[in-house]
Amino acid sequence: MPTDTSARLKSLPTYVFALIEKTKEEARAKGIDLIDLSMGNPNLPVPKPIIDRMVQALQSPENMRYPTFDGKLAFRNAVSKWYKDRYNVDLDPQNEVLPLIGSKEGLAHLAYAYIDTDDVTIAPNPCYPVHARGTLLAGGTVHYLPIGPENNYIPDYKSIPDHILKKTKLFIVSYPSNPTTAVAPREFFEGLVEWAKDKNIILVNDLAYAELAFDGYKPTSILEIPGAKDFSIEFHTMSKTYSMAGWRVGFAIGNKNIIKALYNIKSNMDYGLFPAVQEAAIAALELPQSYIDEICDQYKARRDALIDGLNSIGWNIEKPKATMYCWIPVPKGYTSAQFCEKALAAGVVFSPGNGFGSNGEGYVRASLIVEPAKLKEAVERLKKANLTY
Repeated sequence: MPTDTSARLKSLPTYVFALIEKTKEEARAKGIDLIDLSMGNPNLPVPKPIIDRMVQALQSPENMRYPTFDGKLAFRNAVSKWYKDRYNVDLDPQNEVLPLIGSKEGLAHLAYAYIDTDDVTIAPNPCYPVHARGTLLAGGTVHYLPIGPENNYIPDYKSIPDHILKKTKLFIVSYPSNPTTAVAPREFFEGLVEWAKDKNIILVNDLAYAELAFDGYKPTSILEIPGAKDFSIEFHTMSKTYSMAGWRVGFAIGNKNIIKALYNIKSNMDYGLFPAVQEAAIAALELPQSYIDEICDQYKARRDALIDGLNSIGWNIEKPKATMYCWIPVPKGYTSAQFCEKALAAGVVFSPGNGFGSNGEGYVRASLIVEPAKLKEAVERLKKANLTY
């Protein structure tokens, strides 16, 4: 029986979160009490209206059958209304909205819809792993644009050589950014849209942290930019804002032809999103703005607890304007992996920055998934272990 895996699978580096799970298990087996800040896995409760709608939906035998590939029209209508209310952009729920089994799934499948062996996807380095790995699994090539503090984590798309552009199908961006927490001004999106139109490239915007923004900052949707819908697709998730990570629900919106291509891939690879979860997602999108404000206040308090604590022991980190993460430079003398190893021994779990790309070396990512008191305790553990900046 053949047991050799494909060259594509072999070419992928170990997925950073799979590796972290293994190291956490080993640490717990040694009796180490861990404050786990590795994965972006929200611990806030799912709002009661969402739970109630889910319970009600589970009583319907109709929701136990196979879902339609393009999802419930009621869910697509709710997405269209939600988007209009937030961004004042009209979406056709019939052709410009597609429910997903989590946005990660949709991002990976999009590559299969467009990437052939000689094709290129442009992605920042560092980036959320699936932004690159969907293309690699589809057999394409990723051209990385380095981002860092020297360019405010904004990629210089005008630096891409012509021989790369000739093969480029997709350009992926994600602001607010995971892992760097960087945000991009509207002017960046305006310039990118104009440039991509000229180069005939599909723009892909992963807007996973659309609502988790602080201090008056409001993230930009790429579809707000005039003309962008002609060649763009945007991904949203319910995982972060509504603490529905395990429910696996998100959606894609944008150009109807790109949405159709993603639909065609998904209809050959999955059976769509559990109908009861779609009903619960409708309830989430119908929650008042006061709920979003409360969630942002909680993450802001966590952000402040961690950043203020780290700055009190030698760091000098600016508070991120969005996301549920902090991007932390490691002290001199440590690699990302070495600092994570030392922190793990002290009972604090981070994600090494190089797990998001080579340009992430020298940083670790902390997820704000525990209460402020626990984050302060994490800082104290680092201090006691002499892991200061």
